[in-house]
Amino acid sequence: MATGPEYGLKKIVWQRIKETIITDCRKSAVWKILMLDHFTTKVLSSCCKMSDLLMDGITIVEDLFKNREPVPEMRAVYFISPTAKCVEALINDFKVKPKYKSAYVYFTDYCPDALFNEMKLHCSKYIRVCKEINISFLPVESQVFTCDSPDAFRSIYSPHSRDKEETLQKLADQIVSLCATLEENPGIRYKKETTLGNSKKLAELVDKKLTQYCEMDEKMNKKGKTQAQLLIVERGFDPVTPILHELTYQAMAYDLIPIKNDVYKFKSKDKAEKEAQLNENDELWVRLRHMHIAEVSEQIPKLVKEISANKKQPDGKITISGLSHLMKKMPSFRKQLAEKTVHLNLAEDCLDHFQKYVEKLCKAEQDLAVGADVEGQKVKDPMRTLLPVLLHPHSTHDKIRAVLLYIFSLNGTTEENLNKLIQHVKIEKESEFILNWKALGVPIISSSLSFSFSKPSRKDRSQEERYNLSRWTPVIKDVMEDTVENKLDSREWPHQSECPAAWNGSGAVSARQKHKASSQDERRGGARLIIFVVGGISYSEMRCAYEVTQAVKSCEVIVGSSHIVTPTKLLDDIQSLSKPPAAPMETFTIEDESSA
Repeated sequence: MATGPEYGLKKIVWQRIKETIITDCRKSAVWKILMLDHFTTKVLSSCCKMSDLLMDGITIVEDLFKNREPVPEMRAVYFISPTAKCVEALINDFKVKPKYKSAYVYFTDYCPDALFNEMKLHCSKYIRVCKEINISFLPVESQVFTCDSPDAFRSIYSPHSRDKEETLQKLADQIVSLCATLEENPGIRYKKETTLGNSKKLAELVDKKLTQYCEMDEKMNKKGKTQAQLLIVERGFDPVTPILHELTYQAMAYDLIPIKNDVYKFKSKDKAEKEAQLNENDELWVRLRHMHIAEVSEQIPKLVKEISANKKQPDGKITISGLSHLMKKMPSFRKQLAEKTVHLNLAEDCLDHFQKYVEKLCKAEQDLAVGADVEGQKVKDPMRTLLPVLLHPHSTHDKIRAVLLYIFSLNGTTEENLNKLIQHVKIEKESEFILNWKALGVPIISSSLSFSFSKPSRKDRSQEERYNLSRWTPVIKDVMEDTVENKLDSREWPHQSECPAAWNGSGAVSARQKHKASSQDERRGGARLIIFVVGGISYSEMRCAYEVTQAVKSCEVIVGSSHIVTPTKLLDDIQSLSKPPAAPMETFTIEDESSA
């Protein structure tokens, strides 16, 4: 399997950057400085290394917003977002005394006329190139993107929100940017909701903006509709998946271990502080991330033995200290062995949490989520399943997750019962963790409205091989499979714009059939399915995109959202929905007399 920037979204984004920014840089042999804002720093970091930039004439990478020393003999390349803050910083570099010889400006998206005119007014004589390159999304993984906008959750779902419309407009622009980068003009569908209607609104906006873009872009206009579908769905469509304790490696690690910005920190045997980046540059991470933790704990020692096959171990055991010894003696294997050491530690951490308390939670959680026990017997009294969790000294956070799964299983409970549960978990002052789910259209208190929220019908997976504590399958996987099999109900998933003829079922293949994994290039001839989740996507749902892509030879599945959520992050976001927004801070500027 290929890894990292070698394939998928990251490769496509890097190719786009190379074809525009880097190609222009190559036209002159002069070394250049590259200016990045916070967002474009993330984009570039996700798909290339500093060595790639050096090879193409970029000698220094700078933060647009930091104080920088002038280098008047050098040319500056600006890869920035089309915002007032970024344009102001660009203008300030040339307004009084130019910091650089000239500017090559590349916006991630369409630059509003007002900002363009402002830039033209103050520094047009220094600008040699000004282009909009349509990369306003973040390629997180080969088949996953985000809009890098965790604040969108509050903007869309909070009753105090003042910028919902603006947020939906921005998300639509970013989805169109993805389609433009992929050179896709997909048919658009959305999950019909009875109350909120955010997926419908976003689908309408994307359709309108994508049509406008295709009319202006000669290549896309000539191409017409492509072999792709875009589905838009809200987070409330499946509230269960992001709350469950998952036992696949990536989802489990991000749930249980304090991993921030994809950095895992751990201590080596000699107590030294270590840290490792969990991304697609780590080949072992790519191979292990979607496996069940039971398989991961078996696979790591086998993979270590592959690396150290030529080195005899006295007792045949693989230990972290043994790996450290090998690293000192075998410099050529240092990088590979470092990866193995990282994953031995991470898997060990995950299993430690599992054995301490997660295992006790999983059976009850799975029974509540699936609605049946391991033997397939229907759960007749969900309260009997929940009670042992409430009586055990689990953390308040884990009890809240179990209570939510109980409520989701019933499609809402009575107000009296809910109050008892809140008292039992002792969260009277933090009941928003539970009550605020109603803002996502999920019934919490049962009423006549609860019946308007229909649970999606589930596929029968009883014949599939599964672990007893991992019986739940994210609803989004059913949607992916139904789409490629052309079984998606048009009453539940109306068409905002018609899909191409390729989706008439002729090329559809069951996602549950086993196929030899095909390469990205082989799949290019097939279709793409893009699914956007309004309000955050979980690691479990990300995994499903890879599973269905591997199973279905004729289709590549790409998933995205405003941001990625873990159970803790989602619950924190849910709780904060009812809080009023913080008062904006008063800002002022101090004039620098010396530069006047």
